[in-house]
Amino acid sequence: MLQSIGRVILQLHLSLLQLPNSFLSLFPLLWRSYIWDLMNGASASSSLRSAFSHCVQQVRSYDYHHYLCLLELPPPMRKAAFALRAFNVETARAMDVASDPRVGLMRLVWWQEAIDKIYAKKLIEHPTAQALSSVISENQISKGWLKRSIEARINDARREVTDIPESIEELEKYAEDTVSTILYMTLQGGGIRSTAADHAASHIGKASGLLLLLKSLPYHASRNQHFSYIPVKVASKHGLLVKEGGRSEILLDSREHLCDAVFEMASVANIHLQKARELAGTVPAEARPVLLHAVPAQVLLDSLRRVNFDVFDPRLSRGVLGIPHLWYQLKLKWNSWRGTY
Repeated sequence: MLQSIGRVILQLHLSLLQLPNSFLSLFPLLWRSYIWDLMNGASASSSLRSAFSHCVQQVRSYDYHHYLCLLELPPPMRKAAFALRAFNVETARAMDVASDPRVGLMRLVWWQEAIDKIYAKKLIEHPTAQALSSVISENQISKGWLKRSIEARINDARREVTDIPESIEELEKYAEDTVSTILYMTLQGGGIRSTAADHAASHIGKASGLLLLLKSLPYHASRNQHFSYIPVKVASKHGLLVKEGGRSEILLDSREHLCDAVFEMASVANIHLQKARELAGTVPAEARPVLLHAVPAQVLLDSLRRVNFDVFDPRLSRGVLGIPHLWYQLKLKWNSWRGTY
């Protein structure tokens, strides 16, 4: 009987989380109250509740596969995790939503200055900044990681589309600066201090960052006609590099050669996932829910394998990272229940 009731409650919980945003927007007070309870909030001003609700909605709308990961965290860790992930959404999308690259860059610089203001305990009228400020005041979140993340975004935004990274190592560094740092800070927000957990988070962030860059190649090609996230050494090795007027450019003359280049980069991501899992025995149990981000990385890697590393295959856009929604959730639940990643 109790098991049946438990299954019904779980189903109701999952059903609410999966309702479309258009429906949830009809009941904003109910949604905000539910989200606050979900994050184990006891008391807070209505503005702070609204700020955290905004963070959850941002992550849910623009980073859904990681949104589902965060729901597997213990309630006390969710506030920090959602605020940090919403900050990542804001900075990752800054250049994409701007009609003019200069406007996107200005937005990133605004966030760079906002971090300084938050640590100076100055009020900022922005919901994600308000939530982040609350989390920083309650937890020992490293300012250095936040600055490193935003500076990497700014440097990338200032790069010309024809400025191609020289090697995969450059992209690995970008992935660590923008993805691994979020995991480091999520661990900090949960009060977890573990060298092994940080080491695993570094590998998972690099793998996730590389794979998401690969998935985004068609999007960037449609915007600026350039494949600026394939390194020079990889492109040259697979016959994709053309030099004209002293500049290097990657041309898609052969889909097969592009698949070979994607395979080489995905193989590096796979090595990082393997290294992260080799550390599992030394990672504290309380840190493992944070490292569940390895699951979506593995799902995307497996989806790439199924389409022979063709990033233009429409199957990659189906469901969640190329697999049915329910199957993705089951993978998360299975790993969460087993304490694995």
